[in-house]
Amino acid sequence: MPLWQIFHPVDAFSADDKAALAEKITDVYGAVMPRFYVGIVFHPIDPAQFFVGGKPADRFVRIVMEHIARSFPSVEVSRRFIDRINAILKPYVADRGFDWELHIDETPFDYWSINGFYPPRAGTPDETRWRAENRASPRTHD
Repeated sequence: MPLWQIFHPVDAFSADDKAALAEKITDVYGAVMPRFYVGIVFHPIDPAQFFVGGKPADRFVRIVMEHIARSFPSVEVSRRFIDRINAILKPYVADRGFDWELHIDETPFDYWSINGFYPPRAGTPDETRWRAENRASPRTHD
């Protein structure tokens, strides 16, 4: 599952911005995994509570991504992904004068469950079913 945490100034994004950005982010992953795997949490931060380099950061967005469902097979693939994400973020951050930083943590696939079910491996019949149903359910194949 990708879990995104977006730390941002309180007035950085409208409700419509958040919904549009969440949909675009989910679309990136939805081509290769069930859409319900994607979680996005917006954390509005008061400028007096966010510091970068020891100074208040009132024009800064910090994004932390946790990946579990897939991992990058190479640096080249990770760079293509990051470039794609930066292009999606551009109208919401760069074009509005925000500085931003992002990073991705990868958790081993075997350290994960959803609703008590261990997710199926990529490309398996169970994962295909999970994608179609857009929900977790008992596995039917080993």
